[in-house]
Amino acid sequence: MGVLRAGLCPGLTQDMVQLLRSRGIKTVVDLVSADLEEVAQKCGLSYKALVAQRRVLLAQFSAFPFNGADLYEELKTSTAILSTGIASLDKLLDAGLYTGEVTEIVGGPGSGKTQVCLRVAANVAHGLQQNVLYIDSTGGLTASRILQLLQARTPEEEEQAGALQRIQVVRAFDIFQMLDVLQDLRGAVSQQVSSSSGTLKVVVVDSVTAVVAPLLGGQQREGLALMMQLARELKTLARDLSVALVVTNHMTRDRDSGQLKPALGRSWSFVPSTRLLLDTGQGAGASGSWRMACLTKSPRLPTGFQEMVDIGTWGTPVQSPTLQGDHM
Repeated sequence: MGVLRAGLCPGLTQDMVQLLRSRGIKTVVDLVSADLEEVAQKCGLSYKALVAQRRVLLAQFSAFPFNGADLYEELKTSTAILSTGIASLDKLLDAGLYTGEVTEIVGGPGSGKTQVCLRVAANVAHGLQQNVLYIDSTGGLTASRILQLLQARTPEEEEQAGALQRIQVVRAFDIFQMLDVLQDLRGAVSQQVSSSSGTLKVVVVDSVTAVVAPLLGGQQREGLALMMQLARELKTLARDLSVALVVTNHMTRDRDSGQLKPALGRSWSFVPSTRLLLDTGQGAGASGSWRMACLTKSPRLPTGFQEMVDIGTWGTPVQSPTLQGDHM
């Protein structure tokens, strides 16, 4: 709820705000939950005026009520499940990436985070014929890497070119550039008219650590505030635009236990709905294309499940995956 200020509702003057503040009533919540008869007597204000102002404030600031049936219908019409193009990864994700959610891929150097993101982008652009925004914050993405995946998918140059056109790559090397890109995306999609080229379904941020980690050394207050601003923007963007948002995160070593854990700390851990850990350790074949993927956070499946994942290029082209549960 907001802070009380003059003009917030009809009749709420600066003098009234000052009187209310002198009695400890500083926010909308304070006013609507107060005993208005007592407030009127102590502040010398009109009881009828206070009641009228409370009604207006309740109408302005109260959440619109939803019942379960309404929420379910909204979910059905706004949620799609997008295949990653990797069957074992889809199994861990309960069929694939869900629009409206943030999915995080965590791993150390060489674990294959970027390769998974490229596989997702190529599959959505070619197999699902939908658009992808790929935000590169490390400078490691090249068109040739995506083209290599598409060439393994289809020998048709026209199909390869069409898929490449559906993948927009933007580079953002600090958090301010990242926030600008996300704001521009919101504005562009809000004005977007559905076209034959498909709609935006996936946004990839590779990597979020590269723009956030430099802010978290020394005096952390401003850095943490910027990190949480980015977190809010990512979550609301996924929900408001009905896109699947995929971010990559590094691993760091805990100072106390010495064990590896996802970077960016506890505050960030609440941002992704789903978190996957890619491991190049024992049995995962660090030198090859196989990795062990572990589900460490999920709103739908028990955590701890593991699957071996092939992050290399596609082998023999298979039937293109289709959108599941998309009613848009």
